[in-house]
Amino acid sequence: MKKKLTAADVLACLVMLIPLIYLGSIYSSLPASIPTHFNFHGPDQYSEKAESWIFVGILTGSSFFMYLLLKNLPSIDPKRTAASSSQLLSKLSFILVIFFVVLQLLIINAMRGNLFSVEKLLLPTISIFFSLMGNLMINMKPNYFVGIRVPWTLENEENWRKTHRLGGKLWFAGGLIAAVFTIILPYQYAAAAFMVIIGIMVIIPIGYSYLYFKKHQQD
Repeated sequence: MKKKLTAADVLACLVMLIPLIYLGSIYSSLPASIPTHFNFHGPDQYSEKAESWIFVGILTGSSFFMYLLLKNLPSIDPKRTAASSSQLLSKLSFILVIFFVVLQLLIINAMRGNLFSVEKLLLPTISIFFSLMGNLMINMKPNYFVGIRVPWTLENEENWRKTHRLGGKLWFAGGLIAAVFTIILPYQYAAAAFMVIIGIMVIIPIGYSYLYFKKHQQD
């Protein structure tokens, strides 16, 4: 059964086009050589400005692919495990679109020479994305595509539920904390703080899932 195109799908596609439209509107003002890679000290790689279309086009294509994939997971899942989280997957797909668009706009601004957009706004943007992911994760039902997919959560529904409840709260709070730290700290220290916080957000839920498995294995 084919899915009908919805108003949300049309809106998502229009939003995806914003970076391409923005790039077209400011392309003539871009310098001949634009930054395309950054390290803790600023740009470390430059390319001809014509490559900006390739860069933005790849990210727009990736956004479109991820949107379609998440929207259609319930249909392509052979065991239909994703169907119980179809509404959450729809929300996640739109959040991903917004994230890709903001990411592209920040990079396009950096191409214009406005490095502030990367140095002070990129990490907070990613942090907020993790926070929003955490908010959705709390109620994510067991599936084989999205979530904390380790052997112990996939094999036990209660393990999945408790791990995602903990992980969702941790990601939500951790994302907000990371956003604050990456805004107030200099870029070099902000990047280090970001990596530490993200590491904690990833390791604790996985460790909890394993410990829950070991405890109930012994019961």
